[in-house]
Amino acid sequence: MRRLAVSLIALAFAGAAHAETIRVGVTAGPHAEILDVVKKVAAERGLDIKPVEFTDYVVPNQALAQKELEANSFQHEPYLKAQLAKTGWTIVKVANTIASPQGVYSVKVKALADLKPGATVAIANDPSNGARGLQILALHGLIKLKDGVGATATVADIIDNPKKLKFVELDAAQLPRSLQDVDLVSINNNYAVQAGLDPSKDALARENVEGPWVNIIAVREEDKDKPWVKQLIDAYHSDPVKQFVETRFKGTYIPAW
Repeated sequence: MRRLAVSLIALAFAGAAHAETIRVGVTAGPHAEILDVVKKVAAERGLDIKPVEFTDYVVPNQALAQKELEANSFQHEPYLKAQLAKTGWTIVKVANTIASPQGVYSVKVKALADLKPGATVAIANDPSNGARGLQILALHGLIKLKDGVGATATVADIIDNPKKLKFVELDAAQLPRSLQDVDLVSINNNYAVQAGLDPSKDALARENVEGPWVNIIAVREEDKDKPWVKQLIDAYHSDPVKQFVETRFKGTYIPAW
């Protein structure tokens, strides 16, 4: 009997030793906060999530491709596609997470109509987020872009610029710091929130919620059908996570599942 008990204890420890730990990359701020809730839900369902925080948009996909992570949750699909086109990494989208409408901000004018001719506008220097900034300006009539450029728009695609706006391209994480130096800045929500801005109140204009910019969970293609992927998605798409997003962010970030 004693030998049986010892065997059962040994099996229990062996099972614990083989419990799967999933490293999920997120950017600091809202994505990290949400993943903390996802982690708690997942733990109750038998999946151990280890959040790994990053301070930029480039490294999380590199870390995933190099097998330093099992998944990441920080980006929208156009950004992922832009990185894959340059690198050849085999990373795929497996689920939507939150919508995070980008906005444009200013400490020098109170409305887009107040921008003076020759005003300077700062946008992100990565292709997809730079395109988002340009699309907001186009949506509100400040510039006109070539037909069909969509998520690939660049400054070179501007075909009409009545106010002769000047564009400065900066790393996305640095954009909030440029508020004092330029007339208008397009800032991703996570960096805006970190800088003390409220996107739902402080943005002079925002992009439409519907569109290609919904954030996603991404994994290596070789892993997309593994059981833990479904567990991760189910935990993220759970009611406790949805309630947290709606309560914590009050429309700044929106559940998109």
